[in-house]
Amino acid sequence: MKIRKSVFSGSWYPSKASECEAMIRQFLSGAKDHRIHPAGQYIGGIVPHAGWYFSGQIACQVMHHLQTEQPPDIMVVFGMHLHHRDSGYIMPTGAWETPFGTIPVAEDLAQEIVDHFSFVVETPDDFHQDNTIELQLPFVKYFFPDAKIVAMGVPPTDTAVKMADFIVEAANRLGVSIRVIGSTDLTHYGPNYGFSPKGTGVKALDWVTKVNDRGVIDQMLAMNPSGVIREARENGNACCAGAAAAAIAAGKKMGARQAVEIDYATSYDKSPGSSFVGYTGIVF
Repeated sequence: MKIRKSVFSGSWYPSKASECEAMIRQFLSGAKDHRIHPAGQYIGGIVPHAGWYFSGQIACQVMHHLQTEQPPDIMVVFGMHLHHRDSGYIMPTGAWETPFGTIPVAEDLAQEIVDHFSFVVETPDDFHQDNTIELQLPFVKYFFPDAKIVAMGVPPTDTAVKMADFIVEAANRLGVSIRVIGSTDLTHYGPNYGFSPKGTGVKALDWVTKVNDRGVIDQMLAMNPSGVIREARENGNACCAGAAAAAIAAGKKMGARQAVEIDYATSYDKSPGSSFVGYTGIVF
C-alpha cells in the first residue's frame, strides 16, 4: 500500500506522535466548558484548518465530540480551497501518513464515489498540497485509530449536496458506518487577504466576529447547505463552503436534526494584528 506523505507536519502541527498527543491533551484540558451541549450521538461536524497553534483546539474538540461507544468504520473528510468552477479531488487508493501511523483509504466506498462523480483523481505520489484535510488527520487517527478514511475536495456548488447524499447511501449499501467532517475557516480579513471593507482596528474585528462570521455560522447551525454556499459567495465568510455544505448535507441524510456550536475564535486571539481569520467548531 502506497502512503501519501504528510506535507505540513513539523510546521503546522508536530511531526512526532508524542508531541501531537501532548498538544491534544492540552487542547482537551483547556477547552471551554461553559457551553451546554445536548446529550446524544453526534455524527458529523465542521472544523477549522489553520495551524494547530491557532485553531487546533477547536478542531480537536469537534473530533472528541464525535467519539461514541461504537466507533465508525470510515471517517469522511470534506475539504480543499476550491471555487465553483473547479472539479472535486479525491485519492481513492493508498493511505495517508500521520504521526500516529497511517490511515488507509476505504477503497470500496471511494471507488463508488469516483464511479459516480467527476474528480481529479490523486495518488499517494501525485497530489495537490492542501492543508484543509491533512490538518485533521492526526485527530482522526488519535480518536478513531481503527477507522479508514475517504477524503475529498468539494467545490461550493449544488453537487456538494448530491455527493453527500450519495456517500451516505453508498455507505449504507456497503454496510459500513461513517462520520463526516467539513473543513473550513471563516472570514479572512485584512490587508494580507485583500479584504478590509470595515477598515482596521476594533470595529473591524467586531464586524467580523459579530456580523460576517455569524452570518455563515447561523446557516451552519440551521443545517442549510445552500445557505452556507450562498453566504460564502456573497460575503466571503467561508473559504471552503463546499466542504461545510457537504458535511451538513451528509449529516442530515444520516438523520441529524440539530447543530451545536462548540466554540468560536479568531487568529487575532493568539496574534493580534490588522489581518486575521475566523474559526468555528460545530457538531450535529
